Amino acid sequence: MAKSNRRQEILRELAGMLQAHPGGRITTAALAQQVGVSEAALYRHFPSKAKMLDGLIEYAEQTLFDRIGQIMQEQDSAEPRCHHIVLLLLTFVERNPGFARLFAGDALQGETERLRNRVCQLLDRIETQLRQILREHRAQQAALPDYQVNPTANLMLALAEGRIQQFVRSNFRQLPTNGWPEQWALIEQSVFTEPVN
Repeated sequence: MAKSNRRQEILRELAGMLQAHPGGRITTAALAQQVGVSEAALYRHFPSKAKMLDGLIEYAEQTLFDRIGQIMQEQDSAEPRCHHIVLLLLTFVERNPGFARLFAGDALQGETERLRNRVCQLLDRIETQLRQILREHRAQQAALPDYQVNPTANLMLALAEGRIQQFVRSNFRQLPTNGWPEQWALIEQSVFTEPVN
């Protein structure tokens, strides 16, 4: 098997184990057994467990921001852009529950501060993207309700992070997208609807 394929297999199994063992720590011995290789073989592909988790975060970041780039090209107004970006994050973790544990920090307990910072940076990048969309929207639409860009972008991300945390806390039973249309309708009404005079 090619080295890149084995690396992908290791990351796929690690994500699966994060999903299968909510609240539990994953050891390299258990991961090696799951992949069907020795621990030494595992370390030939990744020098440490931290590097494996780093690989998962990198995969999530690349996947999310490739799709965010597509959303920015496909949607030409602020409301669908913000909606699709937040829904993308919720859908990604719903389809890949092991990543929900990464984003919630649950899978990083006892790991290095650098890994927690990487997840924070990924989520901060999403908030920055939302902030930029809202800033441009405010500049173009003088008749909108009076909202502040930074707190509004933060609220959108905080709503997504709360849904992800609930997903993890419920052992993946409370899906992040359940009730999402109704929740987004509240944001849409307060942020993107023109006031009635």
